[in-house]
Amino acid sequence: MQIGVETAKAVDQRRVFVVDEDEITRAALQFMLHDEIETHELATPEEAYARGVDWLRPDVVLLGVSFLKARGPGLIGELAAKFPGVRILVVTDKSDETTAVAAMKAGAHGAVVKPLTLEGVRKKVDTILGRGGAAPLIQLSAMK
Repeated sequence: MQIGVETAKAVDQRRVFVVDEDEITRAALQFMLHDEIETHELATPEEAYARGVDWLRPDVVLLGVSFLKARGPGLIGELAAKFPGVRILVVTDKSDETTAVAAMKAGAHGAVVKPLTLEGVRKKVDTILGRGGAAPLIQLSAMK
């Protein structure tokens, strides 16, 4: 365990799927979260569907915006149907805010805006899970 990791969170029994085409983003998010929550890196939504059967269902999906750009906001409903009760956060750059806003209108629960920071990502996941250490979800400028 790393310094600054809360033991109660580390044994929380919740799971995050990081689904992003970019291997570096997946690895960074997995590294930021794995000490406090079970985290799995997956390159496509289809890999997530295959992995998330029975007991391995995710509580949170961090979804790369590139999938939404390629497949449209309907992907949010598809994830929600495959994983009932899942919370979805879109991982996006400021330049893709419009796509992230469309995803939120389609049912995503928020966005993680790059550049990614350890504290910011952990607080966002804590917020979405209703855990201690949570912070308000960031409002994207396009939603105002």
